[in-house]
Amino acid sequence: MMKNKKLVLIIGGILLYLASSGISFALFNYLGGPSLGLLSPLHDGKGGFIIDPEAPKTEACPLNGKMFSKAERRIWETRRPLTVMIENHAESRPQSGLSSADIVYEAIAEGGITRFLAVFYCGAGQEVTIGPVRSARTYFMDFASEYGDYPLYAHVGGANKPGKADALGQIGDYGWLRKGNDMNQFSLGFPVFWRDYERLGHPVATEHTMYSTTQKLWEVAKKRELTNVDDEGNAWDENFVVWKFKDDKKEEDRGNVDKISFEFWENGTDYAVNWKYDKESNQYARTNGGSGYIDKNDDSQVKAKTIVVQYMKETGPIDELKHLLYKTTGSGSAVVFQDGEAIKGTWEKDERESRTTFADSKGKEISFNGGPIWIEIIPIGSEVSY
Repeated sequence: MMKNKKLVLIIGGILLYLASSGISFALFNYLGGPSLGLLSPLHDGKGGFIIDPEAPKTEACPLNGKMFSKAERRIWETRRPLTVMIENHAESRPQSGLSSADIVYEAIAEGGITRFLAVFYCGAGQEVTIGPVRSARTYFMDFASEYGDYPLYAHVGGANKPGKADALGQIGDYGWLRKGNDMNQFSLGFPVFWRDYERLGHPVATEHTMYSTTQKLWEVAKKRELTNVDDEGNAWDENFVVWKFKDDKKEEDRGNVDKISFEFWENGTDYAVNWKYDKESNQYARTNGGSGYIDKNDDSQVKAKTIVVQYMKETGPIDELKHLLYKTTGSGSAVVFQDGEAIKGTWEKDERESRTTFADSKGKEISFNGGPIWIEIIPIGSEVSY
């Protein structure tokens, strides 16, 4: 009799398990199942999230218009844009993380050597190694200021000579120290930042060795109560101006402007830039200093959907440290490259916190293709060949 009771209990337990599993499965499918990517993004235990790569891409990134899944949108809606200073000295290449940025700004830091401000938000669902991270410059902070009152700004020290180029002084003046969105390596240290002297397989100078990751920096922001809202409940994008976006042109309608070439200064070939257009994929592949520009994270060539050449007034060097200034506000000329075409137009930015907007020769705002955008800041008078 006891054996029969045990058998009945075992069978009953199995039936209950199967019934509950079936109900859960049916509910999962009813609520969206795999078609949503995930009902709630889960950590993968490696600093990223578990995302279904086959999920429909229905959600446009507000920064560059690229399409993502609903699960990916739920991730970026919990945080604010992360901007990072990344160097471009010839000895720092290949860098890490540029292919994962939504938008990249490039301008001269000093001596004709350019530097990047990489903006991460939508396209960094997985943890991205970024670097080498370098020092702050005032005009890059003007670009970062377009992404909310308190954008996350990661850097290693910065220009601090009193005067118009005093980036570290301005960080205090802007309230970034008080609010906690400034992410200076000098104040954070290890393990958020670390040095890797052998990353390129050979020793390099110390200034080319500082790295971090998107997830580590966003975790710092979360601890400082700077997620999608700040500690007072203010949303970072409350006044954010979203650019206009459009679908790619059909291949047969795309243009034949297949190469963009320019130098920031006439100082040799190490910093000469070329973007090569591929009509089939409707993308631009970057070369720098005569070599394919590679992202060390996955050994892929860096590509973009849209290239914006923005002409700005350059002043300097203004001191013995060779600091420069760029007039980031006001208006000027620009050329937008996308769909194999060159659109001549203008740019406008009212004040530091304003979003730069781009218009064609008739004054109509330019709609960008969805995908990575590179904004190339070059001095007025520089030649661009295409």
